[in-house]
Amino acid sequence: MDAAAAPVPRQAWRVLAVSTLAFTVCFMVWMMFGVIGIPLKQQLGLNATEFGLLTAMPVLTGSLVRVPLGIWTDRYGGRIVMALLMAATVPAIWAMAYATQYWHFLVIGLFVGLAGGSFSVGTPYVARWFPKARQGTAMGVYGAGNSGSAVNKFIAPALLVAGGWALVPQVYAAVMAGTVVLFWLFSADDPAHRVPGTVRFTDQLKALKDPRVLRYCQYYSIVFGGYVALALWMVQYYVGEYGLDIRVAALLAACFSLPGGVLRAIGGVLSDRYGAHKVTWWVMWVSWICLFLLSYPQTDFRIATVDGVKTFHLGLGVVSFTALMAVLGVAFAFGKASVFKYVSDDYPHNIGTISGIVGLAGGLGGFVLPILFGALVDLTGVRSSAFMLLYGVVWVSLIWMYWTEVRRTEVMGPRATAATPAA
Repeated sequence: MDAAAAPVPRQAWRVLAVSTLAFTVCFMVWMMFGVIGIPLKQQLGLNATEFGLLTAMPVLTGSLVRVPLGIWTDRYGGRIVMALLMAATVPAIWAMAYATQYWHFLVIGLFVGLAGGSFSVGTPYVARWFPKARQGTAMGVYGAGNSGSAVNKFIAPALLVAGGWALVPQVYAAVMAGTVVLFWLFSADDPAHRVPGTVRFTDQLKALKDPRVLRYCQYYSIVFGGYVALALWMVQYYVGEYGLDIRVAALLAACFSLPGGVLRAIGGVLSDRYGAHKVTWWVMWVSWICLFLLSYPQTDFRIATVDGVKTFHLGLGVVSFTALMAVLGVAFAFGKASVFKYVSDDYPHNIGTISGIVGLAGGLGGFVLPILFGALVDLTGVRSSAFMLLYGVVWVSLIWMYWTEVRRTEVMGPRATAATPAA
């Protein structure tokens, strides 16, 4: 029987469903500052750089813990690690409602950020329940939990209006506690999925010597790191650039966050069918085009004509900007899935460790980029400078990918092999 057509046990689908729910809630919590950070910016009198640091603090710890969490998942199993991780975040989420000073939010945000490490737990956990030919799909469905960023944009503004920003972490703490219970009740454990106890920590990290890991880290730093950074940045961008109400701004920002999360599952299916390389290559090109158009700032210029001086305005309106962001979100969704298809294909027995390393790189991108966005705005006064920065990062990925992969494949058409030196 063909591997792709082999039946998948019902228990595997149940594990995938409850794990995806848990990851969605974790991501919703992880992105909390993307909405409540706006009233906090006004309350605390923050500049753009300080706002960027505020939103990025949870991303930092959520990134740094990914490698150990991935390794622990390989060793102890995803069920126990995921449950303990989510339970550990509940007190910090609740405490956020009682913070009053800037440093309070920074410190508590570090502990809330542990929720972001759930990705490196769930990815190897769900992948091992499925045959290799279906792992891209399984990881893509799980990764659709990134849509928690959009859920945050739907729920948090309503809570802000109902009871102020402090109500958001209180409600989120209760939701997280309930999710821990649901996850434990409906998830399962299979000792066969664990790395044998004879495998040492240093053995698991030997794959770091492989240059492919660094390349996958670079790809993921843009498709995931860029997604996280923009998900945190877009609500205040709409408010500042177009003068929108926070509820309208959050709704429009969700046009990027929602497809950027939900459609990751389709990216997994495409990666299983066409391969990780082809999907990633086209993702980078689509992202490059979108970011080129998004980078152009609002511009007024005067031209001397035969009829006198005329003034022209060039810039994206709300509708065109939102449409481009939606396309970018779709591209990032496909790219997030395709990068982890690379991982499952190349490291089938070390998924937890490698996914933790690649996830760390992506998460650190999500930490550094909002701070750089703020610094660039403070330095230049141009809000679209954030997209200029991402445009440059995508260029690096495209060049690296071309020299290490595209020249060796048929993505750009058949190429002669006569001059190709023997391996």
